[in-house]
This record gives sequence, C-alpha cells and structure tokens, in this order.
Amino acid sequence: MHAKEVSEFLNHLAIDLSCAAGTQRIALNALVCLYTKFLKRDLGVLDFKYASVPKRRPIVLTHTEALKVIDFTSGDYQLIMRLLYGTGLRRAECLSLRVKDIDFARSRIMVHQGKGNKDRSTLLPDQLIDLLHDKIERVEKLHHYDIDNGFGSVYLPNGLSRKYKNAEFEFIWQFLFPSASISKDPRSDIRRRHHLHPSQVQKHLRKAVLKSGIRKRITCHTFRHSFATELAKAGVHLTQIQRLMGHSDIATTEVYLHIAEEMGLSVTSPIDQ
Repeated sequence: MHAKEVSEFLNHLAIDLSCAAGTQRIALNALVCLYTKFLKRDLGVLDFKYASVPKRRPIVLTHTEALKVIDFTSGDYQLIMRLLYGTGLRRAECLSLRVKDIDFARSRIMVHQGKGNKDRSTLLPDQLIDLLHDKIERVEKLHHYDIDNGFGSVYLPNGLSRKYKNAEFEFIWQFLFPSASISKDPRSDIRRRHHLHPSQVQKHLRKAVLKSGIRKRITCHTFRHSFATELAKAGVHLTQIQRLMGHSDIATTEVYLHIAEEMGLSVTSPIDQ
C-alpha cells in the first residue's frame, strides 16, 4: 500500500465515518510516521479530502447562573471557581498560580507560561482580595509544616531551580492551591507537594452543576467564556478583552462580542405577541 491507499483511507475517515478533523489528523500523522520512520518509504503527495472543522459557539452562563453554580461549591474549590469567573483564567493557569503571582498592590494576577507559553496579567477582583490574603496565610502555615517535616520544596519550571539556588524552598514560589498530600515528583524522584489535580476541580464542579439544576454542559472553561461575554456586555473594548484573555487573534475574541449582542437582543417571537 502506498499514497493511493493511504489517501483512500483518509477520505474514508472524513466522508464515510464523518470523523472530526483532529481524528483524521492523528491518523495522518501516525501513517506518515509509520512509513517514514519504520517502513523507510516516502509516501509522496497525498490527495484526500480534509475533514471539516465545525465552528462551535462557546457555552456561556448568565451572571445569575454563574453565581448559582459557584454557591454550590465550598472551600478552596469555591475560590477556584470565583477566580475562573472573575479573572478569565484557564483551569491549568489557575492551578499553576504561585503566591508571588498575586499582585495586591496593582490589583493584578500574573499568568506565567499560559497557553502558547505566553505571559500576561489579568484582573484581581476586589471581592477576592480578603479571601486570597486568608488563603496565602494558610499556604504559609502549610509550608512551614512541610519544612519542619523535612519537605517544603516545590517544582520550578525551565531549570529555575538551577538558576536560583534554594528558590524551591522559598514561600513565594509555593503553589496557591497545594495538594493535600506529599507525592514523588516523577521528573526528579523528590518527594514534594504539587498543586491540586485538575480532575478534582472538575469533579467538584460537576457535583455543583447537578445541585444547581442548570441544564447546560458546564466545565471550568465555561466560566472563562462567561467572563469574556460579561466584559463584552459591559462595553469593555475588544482589544482589552483580548489582552486579558491572552488571545493571539482578535477574531477569537470577537466571538464573545457576537454572543453578548445576541444576549442583549429584545426581539419578540410572533407567537408571543
């Protein structure tokens, strides 16, 4: 089998099975790898139809719905949900926050190595300032407890532990949402405390959504979509929303403007007249 058969198979995925573009792309990459790396053959030019990428509108919550879901969470998980909705952070960005990333003086939250390995800053909501002060105090007590028990180091990215000696033991580098247990870091075999696992956050959110009775497919990312939509409804300039969200392309941000406009429409159906 050569280029003709591989092209036919990729067409079969797109046309007959209606597979997603990502599924077809994985198959293409796997086959190219198989032929070039293992069979030592050059497939040449492939002629096949690319699977279409559907343009899905993001699911958003109204302000009332977002607060209702948040009210059914508690403890650190409620603070995480409030941050997601109040700042537009992604789940991974929120869990990766360290003590030093909360800038109370400038009312900003610093995001390091977000999607696309980019740094940015976002809002620090006034409502969360006291809660974050309290959270940082609890993190500090836990850090001192770990040091007293022979632990206290934290993972530092990009070889920062080599550049800044002993920084991994400094309080400011500790995760804002540390895990409840010490575990072995697979990269270094050092026993240390990492941040909360993303699956735990999603699990608590799923329970809150069920209790709220809101019949929408809600994930942590839904709060990010809702944050941007609320800013668009409030008339915040599109480029400002783009910077807060960390979007590379303004077209990605424009989607929220369209959703905000639709939510503000006061069109009445003929049947209701």
